[in-house]
Amino acid sequence: MAAKIKKGDKVVVLAGKDKGKTGQVLQVIPSETRAVVQGINLVRRHTKQTASNDAGIFTKEASIHLSNLAVADKDGKPSRVGFQIKDGVKARVAKTTGDVIDG
Repeated sequence: MAAKIKKGDKVVVLAGKDKGKTGQVLQVIPSETRAVVQGINLVRRHTKQTASNDAGIFTKEASIHLSNLAVADKDGKPSRVGFQIKDGVKARVAKTTGDVIDG
């Protein structure tokens, strides 16, 4: 199945504590249908000191389910993703505007 959300996409959160916020996808985890988005779903982690890391309480992004994300169109509004074949190349297309998402 083709990926509708990829690393580097600008996405809008549709549900949850960060509803309405936008961010860039840092990592997609297809096996768990989740993604890590910059500045979204921040959690605090208490870490024990190791040889390579210091101890403390750190804030980091946790993953969010792909069903709670939508690709942002050129206006910054959430859009569903469709696929079109142009010149023999399959491209992702924003349903709201019809613009090609892939470069």
